[in-house]
Amino acid sequence: MIRVVDVPELRERLHVFRDRGEAGEVLAGILAEYRHGDALILAIPSGGVPVATAVGRCLGLPVDIAVVSKITFAWNTEAGYGAVAFDGTLRLNETLLARTGLDRRQVEADIERTRSKVERRVACMRRGRPPLDLTGRTLIVVDDGLASGFTMRVAVEALAREGAACIAVAVPTGHADALADFPSPVQSVYCANVRSGWRFAVADAYQHWSDVDDAEAVRALQTSRSHE
Repeated sequence: MIRVVDVPELRERLHVFRDRGEAGEVLAGILAEYRHGDALILAIPSGGVPVATAVGRCLGLPVDIAVVSKITFAWNTEAGYGAVAFDGTLRLNETLLARTGLDRRQVEADIERTRSKVERRVACMRRGRPPLDLTGRTLIVVDDGLASGFTMRVAVEALAREGAACIAVAVPTGHADALADFPSPVQSVYCANVRSGWRFAVADAYQHWSDVDDAEAVRALQTSRSHE
């Protein structure tokens, strides 16, 4: 059974974090058991990077990336129906896809566009660094929030394939229904601001919200690495 750790006084509240940096500091508070240990923090770009670097700074842990991108609709890049991970892992939300009426040609085009995005981000953010050896590692996977949790589940699946021994999922905000639905080797989910209800937007947990572009994420990672 997955252990869920949250901040009780933040439950069901909106606009509880000033920005992603402050959200990472609050998240670090419930991750204190990992302080100065041997865990590796992996950020899901791009929005997860400023959260993860703040967590890493507070806990004295190294930060790297796990590039996973949702497969979005051509007409709505905020909504997704699947995800592609850095190792090629592909998962489609077949239930959602069945309701959309998308033909296979459009789906294949969306998948290929997403694969290209993932490859581009890996090249941009890893900057020629060798692949990570995750065999037997304890990982903390960080994003800026969980709505359905689909992208994070694909990330976990890819990292498990890489040999991770233990994975903790850590997000500042998340929908209650998405928090406990993760496969092994996830043992714990840390979510400072747990919310429920039919309407959920990650952005509603933040006072200041904007997209994080790849260049901003790269700068944050470089700053974090320079302090390791």
